[in-house]
Amino acid sequence: MEGRPSALEWLRGRRAERESRRAEIAHQRAAQRLEAIGHNWRVLDLQAAAGSDRMNFLAVGPGGIFAVTVKDHGRSRVSFAGDVVQIDGRRPKYVQEARRVAKRAATALTRIAGISVPVIPVLAFAGSGTITAYGLPKGVIISSYQELGRVLNARGQRLAPGTVEKLYALAADPATWFNPPYVPLAERYRWYPEGDSSAAKQP
Repeated sequence: MEGRPSALEWLRGRRAERESRRAEIAHQRAAQRLEAIGHNWRVLDLQAAAGSDRMNFLAVGPGGIFAVTVKDHGRSRVSFAGDVVQIDGRRPKYVQEARRVAKRAATALTRIAGISVPVIPVLAFAGSGTITAYGLPKGVIISSYQELGRVLNARGQRLAPGTVEKLYALAADPATWFNPPYVPLAERYRWYPEGDSSAAKQP
């Protein structure tokens, strides 16, 4: 029979529970913030849909498809120098993680759609500390959590509303993420206007 946990083990368990609750609250707030970026956007929680880590989301809207990785830095200052992120003397691999999430999403959507589907990585910081940059990482959008809606909406009109709905439907299908041999749905969805055969010949 196993004995009772020691006082130290009990304290560690309590601390882990508190951290888990805080992380879940932050995750819910991030999801609510993303869902509020506009009625013409569709947001998918990648933790639930694709088994991703917490705070990873897919936003599909007029400006394109964005893999959003949210990081809470509290009151700490965040500084950038290219791909290097520094917070309180630490250098977490946040940029690489954001690229990895976007690449996975692009690979899954491209395979299931049968055409190339680009996904732009976004790294959004939730916290009150300042963010300074001495050179931003290439190909990654950096934003504060509060400015995320404005940043994404500033990307313009690149996808028609019907295409947004189709891409979101593909992303929300579990087979997109968990079933590699799944038959592509390119024939089910038309990605070009009726009668425009030239678009179908594009590589």
